[in-house]
Amino acid sequence: MLLEQYVNQNAEGFSFSRKQASEFAKQVATDFNPIHDEDAKRFCVPGDLLFAYLLTRYGITEQLSCQFSGMVAADVLLQCKEQPNLITICDSQDKTYLSLQHSGASQHDLSVIEPLIRDYVKFSGQNFPHILQPLMQQHQVMINPQRPLVIYESMALSFFRLPQYKVELRLTASSLSVEGKRGNALLEFALSEQGEQIGKGEKRMILSNLMPYDESQMQQMVAEYNSRKVAA
Repeated sequence: MLLEQYVNQNAEGFSFSRKQASEFAKQVATDFNPIHDEDAKRFCVPGDLLFAYLLTRYGITEQLSCQFSGMVAADVLLQCKEQPNLITICDSQDKTYLSLQHSGASQHDLSVIEPLIRDYVKFSGQNFPHILQPLMQQHQVMINPQRPLVIYESMALSFFRLPQYKVELRLTASSLSVEGKRGNALLEFALSEQGEQIGKGEKRMILSNLMPYDESQMQQMVAEYNSRKVAA
């Protein structure tokens, strides 16, 4: 099972250690954001790991919409609350971190779901620099190198029909809207099975602490990110 080594589960709920969350980010999602480093001061569990956990546990449906509302720290005990067409991840204080709305037919075959998870989180983990850097350059803004903050806001999957085999993701459009020091990025992608498009998806992110674009600082950020990737 793909997630078995990245999650702790017991009768009380589930949680993610720093080591588990960091290894998932680097080994599965190829995401080298410093906020997922095991020793990071502002450490948080990757949103993609929470999403992957829900898909593994509940399967996929024709319509999925995931909203993130909080950053999960390491070792926080979590539970899933189930309502009709809605699953929420909460802690013992009833704080909600993620809400997943779902509807339509469902697919629970892990031989289909796990490759989809791998492809999606790898696509998601490569947002910087491949997709976001050109967008920031186009709009002449950039995240602050001293306080880089990109927050996962939401994502959605919509299937014309549910997959029976491996699904492939392909970016179809990307855009960035800027409001002062905040940017809203939208990434859109197609979902295909054996060459036929069977669905589509989107991911939304918030870029905070934006500043005027500086090519030399941006290239330094990209170089540092790539060096972290090589060293991992």
